[in-house]
Amino acid sequence: MPLEVESALIESGLTEAYRARPDYQRNDYLGWINRAKRAETKERRLQQMLSELEQGDVYMKMDWRPGRSG
Repeated sequence: MPLEVESALIESGLTEAYRARPDYQRNDYLGWINRAKRAETKERRLQQMLSELEQGDVYMKMDWRPGRSG
């Protein structure tokens, strides 16, 4: 995990929320953030991930419920 992502999770208190997500979501978030070429895009994507983790029922701007596959 990139240091900036780990730091953001710790600072926001969302590390456990991130760990509670399925492996595919954690991998998707990290890959999506890291594929951004511009720093502004990486930051926007990181903030979206944090916001979705805080909400708890959103994944990549889609409704999501824990325990539901896909």
